[in-house]
Amino acid sequence: MKDVPRGGDLMLHYPDGSLRNLTAEAGFGMTGLQANKAIAVREPSVHPDGKKAVFSMLIGSPLKQRKLSTQSNFRWQIYEVQGLEKNQKAVIQKIHNQDARFNNISPIYADNDEIIFTSDRPRNGDLHLYPQLDEYEATPSISGLWKLNPLTGKLQLLSHTPSGAFNPVIDHFGRVVFTRWDHLQQDQLADRDRDAFRNGVALPFKSFNYADETAHAKRLDSRQEIFPESRVGSESAYGPVHAFRSNFFSIWQIDQDGANEETINHAGLHELSFGYLTPSFMQDKNLSKRTREELHRNQLALRREGGIFHLREDPLEHGVFFGINARESASFTTDSIIKINARPDINPEQMQIIAVTRIDKTDNLKDGRYRNPLPLSDGKLIASHTSNQLPPEPETNLRDLRLKWLQAYPSSQHFTAGTPLTKGIRKSLSWWDGDQLKRFQGELWELDPVEVKTRKRHPTRTPQLESPERRIFQEEQIDEIALRKWLEQHQLALIITRNQTSRDRADLQQPYNLQVPGGTKTISSLNPEGKLYAIQHFQILQAEQIRGYTDRPGRRHIAQAIKDFHPMNLKTASQSKQPTSIDNNENSRSSVVIAKDGSSAAFVPAARALTWQTTDPQGNPVVRERNWISFKAGEIRVCASCHGVNHRDQANFPAPMNKPEALRELLARWKLGK
Repeated sequence: MKDVPRGGDLMLHYPDGSLRNLTAEAGFGMTGLQANKAIAVREPSVHPDGKKAVFSMLIGSPLKQRKLSTQSNFRWQIYEVQGLEKNQKAVIQKIHNQDARFNNISPIYADNDEIIFTSDRPRNGDLHLYPQLDEYEATPSISGLWKLNPLTGKLQLLSHTPSGAFNPVIDHFGRVVFTRWDHLQQDQLADRDRDAFRNGVALPFKSFNYADETAHAKRLDSRQEIFPESRVGSESAYGPVHAFRSNFFSIWQIDQDGANEETINHAGLHELSFGYLTPSFMQDKNLSKRTREELHRNQLALRREGGIFHLREDPLEHGVFFGINARESASFTTDSIIKINARPDINPEQMQIIAVTRIDKTDNLKDGRYRNPLPLSDGKLIASHTSNQLPPEPETNLRDLRLKWLQAYPSSQHFTAGTPLTKGIRKSLSWWDGDQLKRFQGELWELDPVEVKTRKRHPTRTPQLESPERRIFQEEQIDEIALRKWLEQHQLALIITRNQTSRDRADLQQPYNLQVPGGTKTISSLNPEGKLYAIQHFQILQAEQIRGYTDRPGRRHIAQAIKDFHPMNLKTASQSKQPTSIDNNENSRSSVVIAKDGSSAAFVPAARALTWQTTDPQGNPVVRERNWISFKAGEIRVCASCHGVNHRDQANFPAPMNKPEALRELLARWKLGK
């Protein structure tokens, strides 16, 4: 209740200034003391035909006389409203076949009329894994993007995200664009427990590992983590390793069927939040603490301990997104408005972030704070705005958070808040929060605006392999459609890298002079004399909810080797042996040999967050992935190089176009063993 007091409504504003309370018309909500019919609403989204909308609604409010066990049994669910024209009456119905045990929010209509949304439903629906705990403070989180067919009840996990995904939209090009919390790092609560254990005091969080994700898994006397590097520093075969920490809310994209998940346009921290980045190996003086700012057009870095929220595409400039560049917490994601050009044909090095309202990195915004920007079809811009200059202190509120027209600053390219959209929506409310009766009288916040208009639908795209992979399929006489069907049947995806030794020229934080023993190598044109690292294996890890805490329900994900790694991935006797150690432990499974041409190929689990690393012949990590990625069942995904090449790799070559021989070897095994 402290986060979601009841009493809000879904409102419809017409161009003539008239205002309708849609939820009240449909018989939802109440004034005064909030009780069984009380509601809270959030995040409406309009159907492509412009005649109806979906939104999330929470029904019911705790009563003082209820037992504590019933105080938290309320769940956000998805509803649909029709009757948006002036001469119609609003009708609201709950979307059929959604799982009422969990919170379902941020709904949007897919182009085929299914509902895409976010939910805190565990990846497999198992209640003993609820709630999923995020990778930061181990608090309940969203598990990812989901898609529901309300007619059949078919439910698909599009993107499995261990720390959450937020506010999806479908852009003019048919992409699902959303904010995702990239926080792939070791558990800071377990770090504190390790410190306490070494100092002989009580463990503050009582963290531990389960043996597996099952309901009756054995509780282990361990809190071991094998990936990524330690948050406090560690040792390796290459000497001391810097502490690694990650905390960024970035823009991601995914197809409406769950394929092709990646950061938008494959943009990374080097382009969007450039400056200082932590290198990996301390004793390699060739690794840099700075990004190469001369390589990218963007000169406005997003907040590192935060990111971009509340994305909305400009209807007049396709691929341009407005958003809020806010810190990670304690601001209700209010801050300044920025926009970014992320049209699909724009290379990340050419993307640019532009300040729409004035920015002040001190958090003291003289013009007030903004939230939920909405560019309109007539070229105007509105946003929620508060006169608060600083983020609210704990237990305080944001004043006058109202939708306002934005107007251009005199003699400036920046905008500032102008007149309010409405005359204000006032209510007198009271509600029980535990044993406290709280009261509110005044103007309500105005949030989450969306324009009621039609939008283009996009036909389903047939996946197309690029020429290097297509030629191998032809030469090995493999039916691509048959392989995709087999992958889908077995809930697998096929991932391919053409050359693991090739890396984007902007990334100087991890080793970049790389060689496959006895095979290809790629040497930096900037530093050809730098240390050369051998990479022999490509290890794939999956997110598993096996971290528990005695003081709270639910589990956190940590990276683990894939226990049921598909046997067709295993190497033949003529190939190199499995790595003997990974981070000085015995866990050396779920890796494939990198072929002499630098390529790799593997069958991997679908609809499960994965990450990976390249290792040397002894199994010591060399280059690590910095994000979680999930794949669609039946997807064949190709990365030209490790960590992707935008314009040029470290040797100043374009992205590799070699036919990946590792794919040829895997397809030959598949043809024999399917």
